[in-house]
This record gives sequence, structure tokens and C-alpha cells, in this order.
Amino acid sequence: MTDTTDVTGMDDAAYEAALQAFVGLETGPPHPAPDEVNQAMIRHWCEALGDTNPVYVDPDAAASSVHGGIVAPPAMLQAWVMLGINPPARDPDNPYERLTALLAARGYTSVVATNCDQTYDRYLRPGDRLSMRTTITGVSPRKDTALGTGHFVTTRQDYLDADGEQVGSMEFRIIRFRPRPADAPPPPAPRPQPATTPDNHWWFEALAAGRLVVQGCSECGAVRHPPGPMCPRCHSLAWEEVPTLGTGTVHSAVVVHYPQVPGFDYPLGVLLVDVDVAPTADGSGRAVVRPVRMVMNSTDPDTTALRIGDPVRLEVREVGGVHLPFATPTDDASDSEERT
Repeated sequence: MTDTTDVTGMDDAAYEAALQAFVGLETGPPHPAPDEVNQAMIRHWCEALGDTNPVYVDPDAAASSVHGGIVAPPAMLQAWVMLGINPPARDPDNPYERLTALLAARGYTSVVATNCDQTYDRYLRPGDRLSMRTTITGVSPRKDTALGTGHFVTTRQDYLDADGEQVGSMEFRIIRFRPRPADAPPPPAPRPQPATTPDNHWWFEALAAGRLVVQGCSECGAVRHPPGPMCPRCHSLAWEEVPTLGTGTVHSAVVVHYPQVPGFDYPLGVLLVDVDVAPTADGSGRAVVRPVRMVMNSTDPDTTALRIGDPVRLEVREVGGVHLPFATPTDDASDSEERT
């Protein structure tokens, strides 16, 4: 068997390829349950969880139910094949053990379970004896998390009865990670991504191309933001992109201190800007110039210096994987005493 723990001289691409080679492999022959499905374990489970459903513990109630007899709680699926406190020795040639050793060779020695999803094909009954077949279904690229850097490993457990028929399955995911030093700051949280719809996806696509545009009605020339399917003035469904002029004025502003949403820097300046847009034509062909108001952040951390009516320059910036408009105060800011 090839020594999968030797990562000397292995670059990142080769290491990732070695990890992916385990995807699709079964971890060995099906693992048999130590006991058949039985009433005693069902009773202990229901008592521990406070489950009073009589079809699990009352033979008479269960017999008169749609099940026609005692059934086990579906969520017990994993419990029937769990190893005891003295499990057998691990086989180092087991693909899962080799994968674990390969991850440990690069320092990914810690483990935390992240999520578990179960699917049930039928109810189990006393007398059923299960076995479990495990397949490695995924190894993620390297991820930076608050715990440390590591890889998510996903397995699928298929549960079979004595006839080899599947009675349920479970997808189980863990992260194998390199612990972050106690004094190391956690990585920055990603900025929340916008929720796109068929009505606004084009606006974010324009931002990604470096263009700050708004929506203009093709009938009456009214401009609007945020985007919508219908003109609020004349109810026309026809619209077109209208370019902005890259300038605007502060209509109002607020400095957010709390609550602090991960992915943003605080204090956080949020501006409502009257954005200058190119002239549009109304139904009679006359040029109409109407500003449109838009919420955005300021590029200047000293947001408290902004005043209502101050001119700003608009630009599109990429932050956290998304392009968004930002406002930058200009040198000819208003001397008005009216502060935001």
C-alpha cells in the first residue's frame, strides 16, 4: 500500500489531487450492527428524549396503528450500528484511515462534526438487523474558518437490512483542521451576498462590469431604484438602462455602531445619496432630468464629517466578492452647518 502520509515535496495541486483520489471509495465491507432492533433500546431512547409516541412502546396502540405493530423512531437509524466503548482496532489500510492520515500529515489533526442529514426509506421493526456501508463522497478544497484552516470531509452511510435492502441513509460532514493559535485573530467574515431576483440581477451584472446604472421607464422617462418590473408612475413594463453621471449629493446619512453584522467594518457609514443620472425622454420626447436616491457606503471612514447636501463622487468597488457603489466626498464639500 502506498504511504499516503509522505507529503514531502508535494505541492498544493498534487496534495489536493491526492485528497480527491479518495472520493467515491468505500471504507470497507458493510459494518454489522452489534444488536438487532429491539424494544429495550427503543424504550431507553424514547425515555431519554421524552418521546411519548405510543407506536414506539405500546404494543396494543402500535397494533391498532397504520404500522400494525411496534416500530423504531426513525432518528434511531444511526444508533443501531454505533460502536461501543471498546471498538475494534482500526485498519490502517482502510481508505478513510488513509485519508485521515494524509490530512494529519499536513497538520489537519483536529476534527469537528459540522452537519448530518438522514433519509429514511422505511420504518424499522424489532428483529431487523442492520449493516452500514460507508462511502467517501467529498473532500472540499482548503477552507479558512474561525477554528482554523482545513478541509471538509463528507461521507454517506447507507443502512441495509438482512436482505441487503436499503432502509435509510445519512450524509455526515466533518472538518479536519489545523488549530489556529490562541493569539491569532480569526479570519475576516465574508460580506453578506446580495439576494438577486429576475428583476434586479441585471443591475448587479452591470456593477460587476464597472457600470453604475439605474432603471428608466421607456414610456414616461421616469427613473427608479431599486429595480422593479413596472413603472410606478405610468405602469409600463418597458424599461431601459440609464447611465449615472458618477456624481451625487448626500441626502442623509447614519453611522451604525450596533448591532454589528459580520463582514462590515465599524463604525459603518450608510449614506442615502441623490444620484445624478443622464437625461431621459418622456412620452413626448422631451428631455427629463431626475435624480434617483440610492443607499450606499462611504469610502471615507470619517463619516461624521459629512453634511447634508455635500457633493460626492460615485465609484464601483469590489468587496467580498461582490461589486457595489460607494460614495467619496469631494474637495468642494458644502460648508453648510446642517450635519447628518
